[in-house]
Amino acid sequence: MKAQAVKTGRSMAPMADQAKLVANRRVEDARYWAAPRLENAAHRVEDQLAPAVSSMLNSAAYKVNPAQPKSRRWPMLVLMTGLAVGAVGYMVYRRNAQQWTEHMKDSASDASRWVGEKSDRAADTVHHTGAKVSDKADEVSRKRP
Repeated sequence: MKAQAVKTGRSMAPMADQAKLVANRRVEDARYWAAPRLENAAHRVEDQLAPAVSSMLNSAAYKVNPAQPKSRRWPMLVLMTGLAVGAVGYMVYRRNAQQWTEHMKDSASDASRWVGEKSDRAADTVHHTGAKVSDKADEVSRKRP
């Protein structure tokens, strides 16, 4: 019975190692999946959002432009305000993209750590159970005449 328990314990350890490898592969697959989507989102902002903001600013400048040449402060003020809003928008976009990227890295790291801990606990449980069974087998063999 002791030999069977030790054999069972040894056979469970590779399964825990295999679970750890599978989890690591899944995390890596998730990163391969997310990277092109992040890049695509960045290109969409550059290709779609930036031209729309530029068009809006041009339209606002045209509407604000007075017919009289003496009032040149308003268009410049609107232009500067638009540039400031655009710069702030760009900075917010970059910060949010960076935070999301860091969050994904943290999530992948947490998942990898969690899987590693689970596999370590599973291996410890297998070894602990094998030791208990071994002790019981020794106890039963001592009781038998």
